[in-house]
Amino acid sequence: MVEPLWTSAEIVAATGGQATGGAFVATGVSIDTRTLQPGDLFVALPGVRDGHEFIAEAMTKSAAGALVTRPVDAPAVQVPDALKALEQMGIAARDRAPNARRCAVTGSVGKTSVTQAIAAALKLAGPSHNSVLSYNNHIGVPLTLARMPRETKRAVFEIGMNHADEIRPLVKLVRPHVAVVTTVGAAHTENFPDGEAGVARAKAEIFEGLLPGGVAILNADNDWFDLLEAAAQAHGARVLSFGHAADCDAQLIEMQAQASGAVIVASLHGQALRFPIAQSGAHWGLNSLATILAVEALSAPVEIALQALAAFAPLAGRGETHQLMIDGAAITLIDESYNANPISMRAALAALGEAKAAGRKIAVLTDMLEMGEGAPAVHAALAAPIAAAGVDQVFLAGPDMRALWDILPVAQRGAWRETAAALANDVRDALRPGDVVMAKGSKGSKASLVVQALLDAALNPTIVAAGKTR
Repeated sequence: MVEPLWTSAEIVAATGGQATGGAFVATGVSIDTRTLQPGDLFVALPGVRDGHEFIAEAMTKSAAGALVTRPVDAPAVQVPDALKALEQMGIAARDRAPNARRCAVTGSVGKTSVTQAIAAALKLAGPSHNSVLSYNNHIGVPLTLARMPRETKRAVFEIGMNHADEIRPLVKLVRPHVAVVTTVGAAHTENFPDGEAGVARAKAEIFEGLLPGGVAILNADNDWFDLLEAAAQAHGARVLSFGHAADCDAQLIEMQAQASGAVIVASLHGQALRFPIAQSGAHWGLNSLATILAVEALSAPVEIALQALAAFAPLAGRGETHQLMIDGAAITLIDESYNANPISMRAALAALGEAKAAGRKIAVLTDMLEMGEGAPAVHAALAAPIAAAGVDQVFLAGPDMRALWDILPVAQRGAWRETAAALANDVRDALRPGDVVMAKGSKGSKASLVVQALLDAALNPTIVAAGKTR
């Protein structure tokens, strides 16, 4: 039996709204009728289409009631502002779980994967709660809070940003005990006149919501560590570091590639540590240490984190690997299509370089968005990591990727097209048995279309995870 999450009376108490159409009990909270489950509260948010247009559909799908801003023909709580009311519900959910230790995660790269790795560990440690994939904005964060059960003991929230002053209000909703910054790099730089420095200061907003005595977990290998450390300490945080240096709280000594995944050799608070992970990308050496420090800071055993990391497979669009048979050719497809910036591009190319291939190593890259006036140069700079990875052939899509195409050696050139959709057939036609293909780009440049085209063309595709198929 699903436990009640909200009664209409509790929603009224949290929001100051007015109950109409009868009392109700909700077992979940939804903002989208496509994913709404029976018993959910449907929140009618404004948007391209007004959420009130979907009230009837929500009730048909057995929603318990609705949160609305005008009268509707359904059990509801009416409020002046639905988003503000969702935030108020989030605060109430936070406050009614007073023993829950909360963690907030941000970063230019890796925040979703690290959040989900932490979440995997917390599930093993007892009643827990976490963000659903990338629910990290002004809607996703309060929604995640509002969904938090009152019996929660530990929770982890992803917090994202495109501009300054976006993390600040969200972290003040979460009020975390632990804040993690995975790294800072050239992402969304077109929104900051001073580039990465502005990004770093925006990421540092996460410390403003830390509870007294909170912990900040920072990447000591990152160029912006000093700025982040100073900001964290200014807000009274205790700083824990992860990186390659011997004085880090969690030191990465070596990452040993395995047939599937890797083994991490590290030092944790001066004690030797060796453990397997299901990930193979080089960036997971540091990601795994950030995960361990966060789980430990949330008062869960380190052993729980190690157990979770041993089984935590790449997420869809973030390194998920497929074995495909296309037109008689057996190939490996590495799906990195969810998003991209220069840091994650370099990491993905390095992982491709480390991959074992019976055939060629092929990179399919689409534009990195929000790079500002320097976008062509940023894209052209990928030539060096492509060469270092020993990539045999490169397929590119998007106007900014043209700058990279123009400087690639002729022998590496596969094809360049204006769009990812136009590139898909070029990639498929070029495939040979044993090829390893990695596709990556910003979400808006749609490298995922190439991935989907290859999946659609495949016979009985399988996903490889930790040495198994599923």
